[in-house]
Amino acid sequence: MQLTHLSLTNFRNFARLDLDVPGGSLLLVGGNAQGKTSLLEAVYYLATFTSFHATQDRQLVSFTVAHETLAVARIVADFQYSAENTVIRTVHATSGSLHRLEVRLICERDQMGEARLRKEILLDGVARKAGEAMGAFNAILFLPHMLRIIEGAPEERRRYLNLSLSQVMPRYAADLAEYQRLLAQRNALLKQLSERGGDSGQLTYWDEQLAAAGARLIHARIQAVRELERLAARLHHELTQGQEVLRLDYQPSYDPLIPAVRDKPSQYTLPIHPLVDRSGLPVEKIRQGFLARLEQLRPVEIQRGVTTIGPHRDELRFLGNGIDLGIYGSRGQARTAVLAFKLAEVQWMKQKSGQNPVLLLDEVLAELDHERRTDLLMRVLESEQALMTTTDLDAFPAECVTRASLWQISAGQVIPSAG
Repeated sequence: MQLTHLSLTNFRNFARLDLDVPGGSLLLVGGNAQGKTSLLEAVYYLATFTSFHATQDRQLVSFTVAHETLAVARIVADFQYSAENTVIRTVHATSGSLHRLEVRLICERDQMGEARLRKEILLDGVARKAGEAMGAFNAILFLPHMLRIIEGAPEERRRYLNLSLSQVMPRYAADLAEYQRLLAQRNALLKQLSERGGDSGQLTYWDEQLAAAGARLIHARIQAVRELERLAARLHHELTQGQEVLRLDYQPSYDPLIPAVRDKPSQYTLPIHPLVDRSGLPVEKIRQGFLARLEQLRPVEIQRGVTTIGPHRDELRFLGNGIDLGIYGSRGQARTAVLAFKLAEVQWMKQKSGQNPVLLLDEVLAELDHERRTDLLMRVLESEQALMTTTDLDAFPAECVTRASLWQISAGQVIPSAG
């Protein structure tokens, strides 16, 4: 997969950008706050339809027009699939021919000055919902603060999983949106029952619907984490010269196999978790068990006014030689584990879609030592397309700079130059 042309209008600090994008490695060079990260943000938005920085989409609309009654930000990209066997979603995949993906962020203000934003997505000129267009264009993002995948809060790991799985698992994005809608409805009813009382039987419908959508998410996460672990463990073994074994411990809030496994006392001082293989569980068995557990917890959840179990509370832990790296790992161990996991994600996405994702690296070399930089750049140079930002070209080996195309970025202006 290759991004061939990118056009931005009123996106962040880009009033207007319209450039052909070269294949291979592209270095975006410039000082801080000049637009390098915003350009990567725009490309990643095409893959996930969400921002890795902004909390609300309207923050992406350029501040120079955001005060207007009608302000529109646009991201338009031309891209093509490679001539390999493409197994990605359906409607999108015609090898070789160009495809166009356009996102419009339309911010309108009412008479009271209140802003409302709506998002329009067009794939090859046809309006699509986000869930339908997800997976047409794939990208993987490397950030300086990617250690948060290991050291951050559980919601960061859930969000990371959701963004990755939505790109290559056809129904995942739709199931996730459906689950979140049902969860909000069920929580509203639980709160009402908690505050005003009423017939708890009203929860039966929502329990059934939530269990069905939740079971599909749990099943997808089980399979994806298992596949990612196989790839990441091998890469991690190489990066640590065989000194450490990386495992991924998926901990579903509703555990369909051994619900009590984490309640058993451990004979170890350090938290060494027994890893459970749930990969053979069918969706229907997960659904039945989840539904039964929701019914069992109904009195407690009515009292609390909130749903206490489900995919919205799942956890994913990274273990190095059996030790939780998020608690006891050094920063060096965490960096190596994240690097292995991100590189595994590249391979996994290629296996699932038949296409190499576009790689986006935002000042990531600053977080790595010389050896890890070399490991990463060797793989980047072999990729079909990679966009990398830097404030200092000296951070890159001469070979990499020579082989890459260069864009100078200053104050939202891009000047292509020879590599």
